[in-house]
Amino acid sequence: MKFSIKKLFKSLFLIEILKGLSVTGRKLFNKPITVQYPEEKTPQSSRFRGLHALRRYPNGEERCIGCKLCEAVCPALAITIDTEMRDDGTRRTTKYDIDLFKCVYCGFCEEACPVDAIVETKIFEFHFENRHEKIINKSQLLKIGEIYEKEEIKDRSKIN
Repeated sequence: MKFSIKKLFKSLFLIEILKGLSVTGRKLFNKPITVQYPEEKTPQSSRFRGLHALRRYPNGEERCIGCKLCEAVCPALAITIDTEMRDDGTRRTTKYDIDLFKCVYCGFCEEACPVDAIVETKIFEFHFENRHEKIINKSQLLKIGEIYEKEEIKDRSKIN
């Protein structure tokens, strides 16, 4: 009997709604904490992993030696690599594709690379307008790598 009276009282006076409105009323006059996104940026973690990039050596030669370790370690199978032997006996990639829809940005590819060829940058502002743009190819990765190297130089100069 007590339970039914209590239940009736709660439903009659709409206790749950009043509790919710009290929370809203308390927060109503507080200063908003909204970030004005394009002008203001939220701080990033030092461990943040964003868009991928392929790096080059200072002499301009690409670092990737086509060992396919990044392809093997990728848990989402997002990386596809084809290689060929060059005249000087070294192996280089002819195709290096990353499917950004499949990628989980775990960083395993970066850790597995023996020559630090593939890195995950701090770039998080990227989008696709067409579905076929989800796969990023070797030339695009190398362009992003050039941007990454310039940013790394700026970051190092700020530290020193």
